[in-house]
Amino acid sequence: MNHPSAAPRLHALVAKSGIVTEIPPQDVAAYAGQGFVWLHAESAAQASLADLPGYVPPLAANALLAHETRPRCDEVDEAALINLRGTAADTMQDSDGLVSIRVWVEGKRVTSVSRHRLAALHKVEAAMRAGRLMDGGDFVAALAQAISTELDPQVAQLGDSLDDCEGMIDSGDIYALRRKIAALRSQAIVLRRFVAPDRDALGAMAQLAFDWISKEDRMHLREAADRFARMAEELEAVRERAALLHEQLTDLRAEKIDQRSLAIAVTAFIFLPLTFVTGLLGMNVDGIPFANHAWAFWGVVGFCLLISAIVMGWFARRQWLED
Repeated sequence: MNHPSAAPRLHALVAKSGIVTEIPPQDVAAYAGQGFVWLHAESAAQASLADLPGYVPPLAANALLAHETRPRCDEVDEAALINLRGTAADTMQDSDGLVSIRVWVEGKRVTSVSRHRLAALHKVEAAMRAGRLMDGGDFVAALAQAISTELDPQVAQLGDSLDDCEGMIDSGDIYALRRKIAALRSQAIVLRRFVAPDRDALGAMAQLAFDWISKEDRMHLREAADRFARMAEELEAVRERAALLHEQLTDLRAEKIDQRSLAIAVTAFIFLPLTFVTGLLGMNVDGIPFANHAWAFWGVVGFCLLISAIVMGWFARRQWLED
């Protein structure tokens, strides 16, 4: 995991005549016009404008190094600035599990910055090393495809987990299920917060009228945007289903409490007259009827049982004993 205090790590690749080589980051500017160049800065909490090549405008450099970002796409002259959110490669404490990548895209040069490792970035690097990325359009299309592909199983897992909770609603622990469903709903809300803007950013990128964004690149961008749109809809469905299940569990818990309260009330109502009879006959005063008769104890017991049967029959007739 990258710590905020770590110095930025720079990584540069250049694709020229079908051959991809790694070059010193400080030599990136020297390869202008000689091929497709990608410079990536990682863990850039302490980076400054001096860490980025001089061809990156100050406005774009400030956006690349901003502490907090949301997915977006802006056209700046003949280049584009696009921010996306994707799955983190490493476990992050106190985080939503998503990290941002900010990309300054030109026809033959791309500069990207991420504060933490992005899980999808290794696919993009593999595609470039394989010679499949020849310009900025190819790069963004590959990045969008990789991020959406990495994030899709995570969104699907939320739906599967919610299905499991739905199947356990009649037999599982209500309190444990409530906590799990609340956690799933919270995760769905956090993911949708960035998935929907990712969709909008890619849709805007596909509309830019740059020659270096080919028809195939636009198709891949729209495909990734459609995948993000589907994920946003699924996350919205998870959020709504989780809310309904939470309400259902609340109603189920209230119903069980009512049933237990009714059982306690019925028991108390049955013993109320019995308590009166036994308390009356248990007084230490003279004149208690049949106190000196051998059958008196069993007579009182039988009288109490008769009262209990009458009370139970009354409850049954009123249908208060039914579930």
